[in-house]
Amino acid sequence: MSEPPPSGSTEPVPPADPNRPASPAAGPTPERSGPPGPPTSAAGQPAVDPWAAAGPTDSEPGIPPEPGYAAPPGSPQPGWPPPPGGPAQHGMPPGWPAQPGDTDRQASPGWPAPQGTPPGWPAQPGGPDQPAQHGTPPGWPAQQGMPSGWAAPDAGGNWAAGGPAYPGYPMPGATYPALPVPGGPPGWYPGLVPNDPLVTLPHEGVGGWFARCVGAVRRGWRQLLPIMLLTQAVPAAVISVLSLFLVPAEPMGTGPDGAPVLPDGYLEQMLAFYGVVLLAALVFSPLQALGWGAGTWVVARQAAGEPAGIGGALRYGLRRALGLWGWTIVVSLLITVGACLCLLPGLYAGFAVALFGPVYLFERQDPVGRAWRMFHKRFGTVLGRVALVVCALLAASVLDFVVSMVSGAAFGTDPTAEPGTAAGAVTLALIGAAVAAPAYVAQLVGLVVAYAEQRAHEGPVNAARLAAELG
Repeated sequence: MSEPPPSGSTEPVPPADPNRPASPAAGPTPERSGPPGPPTSAAGQPAVDPWAAAGPTDSEPGIPPEPGYAAPPGSPQPGWPPPPGGPAQHGMPPGWPAQPGDTDRQASPGWPAPQGTPPGWPAQPGGPDQPAQHGTPPGWPAQQGMPSGWAAPDAGGNWAAGGPAYPGYPMPGATYPALPVPGGPPGWYPGLVPNDPLVTLPHEGVGGWFARCVGAVRRGWRQLLPIMLLTQAVPAAVISVLSLFLVPAEPMGTGPDGAPVLPDGYLEQMLAFYGVVLLAALVFSPLQALGWGAGTWVVARQAAGEPAGIGGALRYGLRRALGLWGWTIVVSLLITVGACLCLLPGLYAGFAVALFGPVYLFERQDPVGRAWRMFHKRFGTVLGRVALVVCALLAASVLDFVVSMVSGAAFGTDPTAEPGTAAGAVTLALIGAAVAAPAYVAQLVGLVVAYAEQRAHEGPVNAARLAAELG
């Protein structure tokens, strides 16, 4: 290494030979007091540092790093002032956009993390440097960072009562049933399926109930009508034919004092008639229970979009027939006791437990008590639905009465006296039983849809769930 010339000398300094050892006579290089600074040239100007572009990297100030080990641009070093403008303006990788205003944010040591949104990406709402309304997606109304149909909590973290936390779901802590959610489809309630083919929404009223009854009949009349003819009309026809042969033919007479006079053997014939009818009712009750179970299975499965054939329906009804028959006997005794006390208590008991059949088939526990509670919890709703079902049964009874009057006028009071009149009377009895079959379909559908409506008042339910509950 060449020795520097004396002060004031104008002799040029030859270039240093890297292979030449340093002269021992030169002595050690005197240390500089004060903070280190950049080296200066002989002319007094700062010398060009070959590693200045890479910047200082070592923890020791003033010592240039070895070649190939430059620190990331913009990293702060002890003793070196930070570059003006902060890391957002200096030291960014090539191709990264400058981020003004981010001088107070620093990411991992060495390289500052890019703040904001990469080039070509839409602006994100809610950032510290952007207002929320600038992040609204195209076509959405500006709501301070909340999309349309969403609800935001207040300052205390409580959700407002006017809408759900997410569209289509009830807000936390909401009671059921809630009001219709604003912006949802008409007739929509939390947890319920709009336009469910079986479940009437709580606010739809008798119109929704009647529309679902009509829909159930349209979907399943091909299965329901044969089932009702087999399980309801046939027993009714058998009892009607027995009545033709067992009812006393001789009418009651009138005595000299105007008092009615019973013909000989009248009481015995009447006791025999009622005994046979009661026995036939007990024998045919399991068959009728099978029909109610089979028809309910058809209505529920078709509403859920599942296949429902007559064979499968009869097999299901057979599994539930004995249990439903037993509860039918209990309900019949309850109504009979009420009717013996007075007609009004018997009618009241009949209306109050009218839903025991669907309750047993869908829930299979405490059908009488459950039906009683449903009736009294929503008295007006259940009373109105059952009254409409009774009106359908009364219409069928009127038709049957008209057929009986025609039979009496055509074949007399004793149609069994002649074979021809007996055949005609039996034919009219069968026609009357067949005419009543649509009324049985209306009774079944009306009670099942009324039960589904009451379930909707208690909690979320739909046709698929009800079909699954049948088992």
